[in-house]
Amino acid sequence: MEKPPDKVKEPFSAYGRFSYADYLSWQLDEMVELIRGKVFKQAAAAPRRVHQEISMVLSNKLYEFLKGKICKVYVAPFDVRLPVSSRKHEDIDTVVQPDICVVCNPEKLDELGCVGAPDLIVEILSPGNNKKELQLKYEVYEASGVKEYWVVHPDERSLLIYTLGNRVSSQALTGFELNLDEVFGEL
Repeated sequence: MEKPPDKVKEPFSAYGRFSYADYLSWQLDEMVELIRGKVFKQAAAAPRRVHQEISMVLSNKLYEFLKGKICKVYVAPFDVRLPVSSRKHEDIDTVVQPDICVVCNPEKLDELGCVGAPDLIVEILSPGNNKKELQLKYEVYEASGVKEYWVVHPDERSLLIYTLGNRVSSQALTGFELNLDEVFGEL
């Protein structure tokens, strides 16, 4: 039987699952994320200029809106650990670095970042990360209880907003609310 490589030296191997404790031990020159124990490298090159511009505009608008409030905005690199059963580093197998996140519960913040679901996460798509952002991260954000997840597509100049909850209200039809339990309840 083949011996698994040393996790500290070879974090990108297909062997096993990794934890936040492993992540903290790695001495890497590049950013990585853990999603359900699997390592995902960030793009080798810096994000495109338009990505950075969008990030700056959104984070600035959120910062100005939240000034003086309990909620705080953070930008990448900022570790967001999404524990399932325990807050121990060795038990956490998902740590992501959203482009922007807003945390409204100060108890979730520590010196290493955020432990638990932020209230809002914004991801700005870059070439090559669409599947990770739209599928893998969506699934862990939903499972961990992120209240709202924005996906910005610079090339299409679009913003998708996913909310966790059973009620939605329309921006186009002021006052119109929809109870999703009534729509999907019997499916």
